[in-house]
Amino acid sequence: MVVTTSSIPPRARSPDVMLDSGKATMEPNIANVILGNLLIKPWYQSFYPEELVGKRTERLDWEGILMHRSKKVCPQKDETPPGCVIYEKDEHAVHELDGEDHQLYTQNLSLFAKLFLETKSVFYDVTTFRYYTLVHTDPRTSQSQVVGFFSKEKMSWDDNNLACILVFPPWQKRGLGQILMGLSYELGRREGRLGGPERPLSALGRRGYMAFWSAAIYRYILSVPSKRSLTVRTLSEAIWIMPDDVIAALKEMEVVEFRTNKATPKLKGATLDKWIKKEVMGPSIDKASVKAWGLANGVGLVPPVDVNAFVEVEEMGQ
Repeated sequence: MVVTTSSIPPRARSPDVMLDSGKATMEPNIANVILGNLLIKPWYQSFYPEELVGKRTERLDWEGILMHRSKKVCPQKDETPPGCVIYEKDEHAVHELDGEDHQLYTQNLSLFAKLFLETKSVFYDVTTFRYYTLVHTDPRTSQSQVVGFFSKEKMSWDDNNLACILVFPPWQKRGLGQILMGLSYELGRREGRLGGPERPLSALGRRGYMAFWSAAIYRYILSVPSKRSLTVRTLSEAIWIMPDDVIAALKEMEVVEFRTNKATPKLKGATLDKWIKKEVMGPSIDKASVKAWGLANGVGLVPPVDVNAFVEVEEMGQ
């Protein structure tokens, strides 16, 4: 049985979808996509070859198309979906794929993503990217399903840890975007690269990342002694988030105070920026405000990614 999922208006999309800024173009050339037992209505037009979908098609069996793929030689070579499992936690696993070794699969993944991303531009030139698919396994049936992914350049001169991210519509608003963001940062940490997502971010992308950065700051501040002096550099080095992004999150959270003899106003905007640049003296992060912010936003103390859940894959030939 195929269950139809209603189309979510683009302006009401979840922050689990990160987009470049841009304008809507044409109507979707694919009316519905079959994904497992779900029938999903795309939001945007994709660029599937016309010989595959025609000028317009009513239904596209995405998983059927993905069966035409190459396989990479690794300990998980017989699994579906393909790729090496690098992370396993509860019902979720993450598979790493080299775009050069899995060109057909990653091209199809990118083309599918375009149905839900307004301005995605990389579809066929996938050889310079790595892809990380998030796979959910149903504990009742043991069936596995790709529910989202992110990609990143193998070599980014800007130290970007993520190029494109998408949680498929039926699985949005479940915190899976935070898992993918957390994985991108942890992989960057392991590579010794301090970076962030490719810019510019859309309003929805910014909202998703602001939630991630703010939650990371919240968890770290509550984990250290209240009298410990904290700076942006301290926070950045501890949570592996770029200083500018730490600043943006602190401003959004409104948890920084500037202490004077007469008043203790909260720093905002340019005043906070000056403090960061050490032009203004005497600021502090109010831990009580941080705790209140976390409670108001329902932020837990457990991070979305368990660093102990990474699977260590042996190098080929060893």
